Amino acid sequence: MIESDTPRPRELARPELTDDEGGLRAPPGLSPWRKAWWWFDFIVLVKLARLRFIAILVAIGAVITQWDALVARYDKWTRPANAAAVAASDVEYFCPMHPTVVRASGKDKCPVCFMPLSKRKKGGAAQEPLPAGTVNRVQLSPYRMVLAGVQLWQVDYQPLSKQIAAVGYVEFNERGLKNVSARVKGRIDALYANETGKMVDEGDELASLYSPELNVTVRNLVDAQRGNNPDLLKSARYRLELLGISGDQIDEILQTGKANTHLRIRSPIAGHIIKKYVVEGQYVEEGAPLYDIADLSTVWIQAQIYEDDLAFLPLDQEHKSPASESDALAVTATTQAFPNEPFGGTLAFVYPHVDQDTRTVTIRCEVANPKHKLRPGTTATVTLNIAPERVPVLAGADAEDTEMQSRLKQGQVLAVPEGSIIDTGDQTIVYRQSAPGVYEGVKVELGPKMASPEGVTFYPVLRGLHAGDQIVTAGSFLVDAETRLNPAAGSIYFGGGSGSKDDSPGPSNAAPSTPEDSDGEIDAALAKLSGADRKLAEAQRFCAVLADSRLGSMGTPLKLSIEGQTVFLCCSGCKKRALADPKRTLAKVKELKE
Repeated sequence: MIESDTPRPRELARPELTDDEGGLRAPPGLSPWRKAWWWFDFIVLVKLARLRFIAILVAIGAVITQWDALVARYDKWTRPANAAAVAASDVEYFCPMHPTVVRASGKDKCPVCFMPLSKRKKGGAAQEPLPAGTVNRVQLSPYRMVLAGVQLWQVDYQPLSKQIAAVGYVEFNERGLKNVSARVKGRIDALYANETGKMVDEGDELASLYSPELNVTVRNLVDAQRGNNPDLLKSARYRLELLGISGDQIDEILQTGKANTHLRIRSPIAGHIIKKYVVEGQYVEEGAPLYDIADLSTVWIQAQIYEDDLAFLPLDQEHKSPASESDALAVTATTQAFPNEPFGGTLAFVYPHVDQDTRTVTIRCEVANPKHKLRPGTTATVTLNIAPERVPVLAGADAEDTEMQSRLKQGQVLAVPEGSIIDTGDQTIVYRQSAPGVYEGVKVELGPKMASPEGVTFYPVLRGLHAGDQIVTAGSFLVDAETRLNPAAGSIYFGGGSGSKDDSPGPSNAAPSTPEDSDGEIDAALAKLSGADRKLAEAQRFCAVLADSRLGSMGTPLKLSIEGQTVFLCCSGCKKRALADPKRTLAKVKELKE
């Protein structure tokens, strides 16, 4: 085979280097095309292959930094030609069952009931204004109600009391403290109560005191009896009583006719000896203290409350009569030693000054002490139970509401549980059920926190709710948070962010797993009618235009007067058709009633 002088492709691509090859220059004798190929091989494929990675990184960086611009250009190129016409259209699509569900496209379905949407002109819907005091309205599908764990509670009057808890110390009742002293000077010959802390009864002998001065007065008594001198006898007897001689001792002296030089000192009250000052054989002067005795049948508890609670306490410092003391505030005390045993008492006094260091006011409670379980010096927790009629904000409420005032005197208050309240800082909201699955955020005005006899926390309702209203207790925070924080909730709520007219999200795939309470919705809608109208609507039952539509299934029925007869329609969308052919409408109503 004859070899050709034509160079092979690889030789064209990479000719053998000659001795003069060096630096950045192609070998001599190459054609222009071969030189171009040589430079490509030299720069990209062989010598500087790492530049490829640098170029890739630069390209990626450019895409990242210009991503928004690229997306905008893509949207511009892919936008439909009739997009401006759709945006400028005066037509919108809504759900007849849930009028607040509005979409821009008729291909969507209602995310609540999955019904096809109806067409209407924009602005043609009669927007139902929210009632006064209602901040928003929320509708939940049965599926979402199960997920949120919504529970309802009926607003009613509850037996409540305002409770104020304070911590204090048990102290002696100062009215039960007695000091036994020597009324004459002499010598203690015997101490019958010679132990500190001993329990004594009223009239028990405590000590025997010998006094020479007492002997003179006793002699005068005996001489007056022997001399049959009644005036002298009366005077001597009076002097002995002043010296502390009891009447039975004086009678004993008169019966025996002998002078007794020993004074028997007796206990003035029943209680404990908390201090003993003398010992047997000790000489004492007139007025010297012998014993301190305390009656522990009742004790005082000095507790501190914050100045914020002063408005709930009686602040008058006038002298109280026995009749007014019977109206004193009841208190309950517990101690660490007996945590499960409450001790009952009353509020005896509120100190007239505030401690500037602790910003508290000291109160004095007088508490019964059965079996002397409350020991002075121990700590105790005091709970004041204030009746609703003593709470200023409730006592000064609407005076024209006779039922409220009557219930207030009975200790009952219109109240809601603590779990139903949502405090946003600016306003307080409670979700009230206006129809099955429909809840309204009602702005309420509440009183101070109170408690029921079972210890459940309630808040009195001053304005915003009425007895019989159904409110959300469990799940109220989830309902409020879902509505405020998740705009996508518009697919299952009306009032949500994605339920606006300009939004057109795709159909939701969240299907209810629990059936709707149709009868409950109908009853709630008919309940908004007057008594006479409700009877007529119940007799008609179905819409005069849409025969398969129950009255109340689309909200409160629409009342019309056609030729003097009352006709009810399921919704305002049927009004035009009903008025277009009055005779046919009246004939349909007659047929439905029959």
